[in-house]
Order: sequence, then C-alpha cells, then structure tokens
Amino acid sequence: MPWTRIISALLVIPLVLAAIALGGWAFTAAFALLVVFGEMEYFALVRAKEIVPASKITIFVSLALLIVSQIRVDLADAVIPIAGTFICFYLLFQPRIATISDISASILGLFYGGYLPSFWVRIRGIGDGTIFEVSDRLHQFDFFNQLRNLDQLSWLRITFPVSSGAVYVVMAFCCIWASDVGAYIFGKVFGRTRLSDISPKKTVEGAIAGLLCCCLTAIIWAFSLGWYEWWLSGAILGLLIGIAGLLGDLTESMMKRDAGVKDSGQIMPGHGGILDRADSYVFTAPLVYYFLTLILPLVHKAS
Repeated sequence: MPWTRIISALLVIPLVLAAIALGGWAFTAAFALLVVFGEMEYFALVRAKEIVPASKITIFVSLALLIVSQIRVDLADAVIPIAGTFICFYLLFQPRIATISDISASILGLFYGGYLPSFWVRIRGIGDGTIFEVSDRLHQFDFFNQLRNLDQLSWLRITFPVSSGAVYVVMAFCCIWASDVGAYIFGKVFGRTRLSDISPKKTVEGAIAGLLCCCLTAIIWAFSLGWYEWWLSGAILGLLIGIAGLLGDLTESMMKRDAGVKDSGQIMPGHGGILDRADSYVFTAPLVYYFLTLILPLVHKAS
C-alpha cells in the first residue's frame, strides 16, 4: 500500500472522528462538504458521456435535504419528491431542450449523492443528549472479567459526552473499514477468482474475507453494546453493511468504467476522489439506519 495512501488516511480519520464526536451542525456541515464534492465528481462523470444534468439545482436541493434531516428527520423523506419536481422544472424550462438522460442523471445524482448520504445525518441524530459511559459497558464484558478483576477498578469511570448516534456511526464506519481492509489484504494474498469484470482487481476470495471481517466486527460491537441476541444482531448488521459496501464499490466502478476514467477525482492523494473513498458508505447508510430503528427493536422485543 503506497505511503501517500496511508498518510492521507491518517490525516483524514482524526477529522472524521472529530466531526462524529461534535455531532449536530458540525457533523452535518462536514457531510455537506462531502456531498458537494461527491456530486461534483459524479456530474463530471456524467458530462463525460455528453449528458447535461441540472447539477447546480441538484446540489442545492441535496444540501436542503441534509438540513431538513438535521432539523426534522420525520420530514426528510418529503423533500425527495419536492426536490425531484424542482429538478424537472429546471430542465423543462431551460433554453436547451433536455433529454431523458439529462433528467435521469440529475435524479440519480439527487438519490445517489444526496438522499442516501443523508441517512448518516439521521444515524448521528439518534439519541442526542444520551451519555455513553465506558465503565458501564466494560462491566458487561464477561471475557474482560476472566482476564482481570474489574471490580478493583470500580473507582474508574470514564464518561464521554457522546450520544448513542455517534457510537452507531463509529460502529458502522469500523465495520466498513474492517471489510475494506480484510478484502484488500486477503484479496492480495489469496485472491485468484475474479469477482466481476466491472472491477478486475476484486476477487471472490477478497470479497468473502471482507464480508467475514465485517460480520466479526459487527458481532463484537453488538456484544459490547449489550444487544439482545448479540450474535444474531451483529451477524445481520455485518451482512447488511458488507454486502451494501461491496455493491456501492462496484456501482462506483461501473460509473467510472462507463465514463472512461480511473478515479473520480484527485482530492485525496493516494485515494482518488471523494466517490472513490465514499462508495462503500453510500448504500450502507439507509440499511444501518433502518436496522437500528426497525430490525433491532424487533429482535429486542422477541428476546
């Protein structure tokens, strides 16, 4: 792995964690920057196919969607049809006659670059105001008690003013990172079978290893957070994140291949563009959100 790639990651990760810890408008603003740069890269790919999308209005309504997700998450889904209507109006009444491709690319930009990423803002907003206490979580770890007597450390109490939403975002990011690293390492060492012609460097062995690493990481998190049926909940979450991340990666590779480019941009040395790094996060966000708000409560209720 090139040193520029490692150094870029070491510089970006602390900024990402700081935005997650701060939450609120700081997190939304950080994500807004990613959405703007990501959609600019997406529309550059689109224009390479001689398509003329409504890029400015799409970016504007995507930012409006993030703001609504921060203020009133229950109204966020209502923004989508309204935003789509504005985009169509813009294309229909501009001097140049729009094509089906122009409309489709613009709506896809709203969905792919705005709507799906907005779910990270929704996840971060879960349980705002709740204090996450490390000491309470540590005492739930049976295997820690086998290694040392934590009762002797009862005076130690570490409290972070972080909501459960921040913990969930970090958890999801860790699962994605585990999947990416596992797939990369095992794919390099053991990869023999090509996964898809869309991305020739990806192998079946690497994909399976990445999925297993993602599931293992999710199970560890589920156990540490004291979820009921933690092994099942963690496995389900890991599968969802692993599969969604892989599909997101392949989708972005498909768009780059169609546009005839190697990277979506050059904003991150050694990594390419925002889409090159965020492709695994796009489809993951809504699955994580609905797992936490719909599936997990059902598992807890059944238990």
